[in-house]
Amino acid sequence: MKLMQHRTVSGERSVLAGNAGEYRVVIGHTDTRSLAIAAISSGRSLAEEVAAAGVGEPVDIIAALEAVQLLAPIDHPDPAHLWLAGTGLTHLGSAEGRDRMHKAAAAGEQLTDSMRMFLEGLEGGKPATDNIGQQPEWFYKGNGDHLVPPGAALSRPPYAQDGGEEPEIAGIYLIGPDGTPWRLGFCLGNEFSDHVTEKHNYLWLAHSKLRQASLGPELLLGELPQDIRGTCRIRRGGAVLWEKPFLTGEANMSHSLANLEHHHFKYGLFRRPGDVHVHFFGTSTASFADGVETQDGDLFEIAAPPFDLPLRNSLASADTAEVPAQVRAL
Repeated sequence: MKLMQHRTVSGERSVLAGNAGEYRVVIGHTDTRSLAIAAISSGRSLAEEVAAAGVGEPVDIIAALEAVQLLAPIDHPDPAHLWLAGTGLTHLGSAEGRDRMHKAAAAGEQLTDSMRMFLEGLEGGKPATDNIGQQPEWFYKGNGDHLVPPGAALSRPPYAQDGGEEPEIAGIYLIGPDGTPWRLGFCLGNEFSDHVTEKHNYLWLAHSKLRQASLGPELLLGELPQDIRGTCRIRRGGAVLWEKPFLTGEANMSHSLANLEHHHFKYGLFRRPGDVHVHFFGTSTASFADGVETQDGDLFEIAAPPFDLPLRNSLASADTAEVPAQVRAL
């Protein structure tokens, strides 16, 4: 089963449940978070909670997608309580592009810090059951204000040097009343980043990640398939400018999902009851590594089974000019 969040032209919201193109409104719920809260309270799974609530009218999700009426599959009424974060160097082959970016700083056979971290994850990122493995690279992307709906534009701020796609899977979590992180499911994601800033100095990675991100409209319930094979492309003027496959799922990763989850939620800060977390699991594919320079108007498209709908976002520069932040003393 998959869930979506839908909003009509008049602003009425609903949760949709279904699969394979057939989706119906979940009775009595206007958002995924409230549905998950009800499931935690009742001791049921999300799918069981949907069954208990019942479903009503069908919705044409293709028409809704084209009309930009499908929202991100999770949000929070207070955006400050939705965390965007992620982990990098988690996929087999993901160190190649990063290592090329940093190789100029290395001499001879000396390993870059990125390659060292990747190899440590390759060796210790999939520990035996219930064991804790090597911690991954971790980064913060922002809060709910940085989450862009599917079909909307990703904004490149005036201080950015690049705006590049990163096709990924994101895990969606809600923190329960007792501080337990509950995984609601998985989405397609575009972990939009500034690769030029990162390339200048890898210590600027934190700056390069403070950008918007987008999620595909579908929240996949249950377990993530071990082997996911998708396609990422960039269209310019209606023509395909760049296209490449991407692989994800644990079969293509150097870390287990459980290990990545542990090293995020081990911090008490991230276990505040009621908070929502969107965690990007990383990728090994990016057009920047192939020399692509994105432009305003480019359309990013990410698609992968078992998700039925693609994630599409255009690129647009922010309207505001770059001016120094004005700090005043009181």
